[in-house]
Amino acid sequence: MTAAPEDYKIWSHKDRFEDRNGPLFIHETYDPPKGKGLLRFFAEQRHTNGGNAIHGGMMMTFADSVMFAIAHNEFKDHFGVTVTMNNEFLYPGWPDQWIEGGGEVVRATKSGLIFVRGQLFTEENTLMTFSGVLKRIHKKPPK
Repeated sequence: MTAAPEDYKIWSHKDRFEDRNGPLFIHETYDPPKGKGLLRFFAEQRHTNGGNAIHGGMMMTFADSVMFAIAHNEFKDHFGVTVTMNNEFLYPGWPDQWIEGGGEVVRATKSGLIFVRGQLFTEENTLMTFSGVLKRIHKKPPK
């Protein structure tokens, strides 16, 4: 398993899907310095497609997690779901590099809709831009 980079910690052990695809690391202060991502993962061969680039599905999965990290203050004790997400692929990611993500909450409504936008990047390139809407909901107990 990849070790946490300096100033980062494991994002979650509560999401089995993220754990399987990660590990994902979040900046300890939730306020990374300019040029560093709020959330990051180390791209490995297991994340690649047939062309050896990072699979688009992995990039979208990671961007979805980044949206929730960006909007974490809007959830408090609530659960959230993704309502919609748009992605624009700009440049391929490759194995053996850190892929990072960050962005901003554009708007949060009283009804629980949270509008988010951001980007995925490496030290050299912006890989993808994204925008989406999250919905704050009450967590239901398991049956």
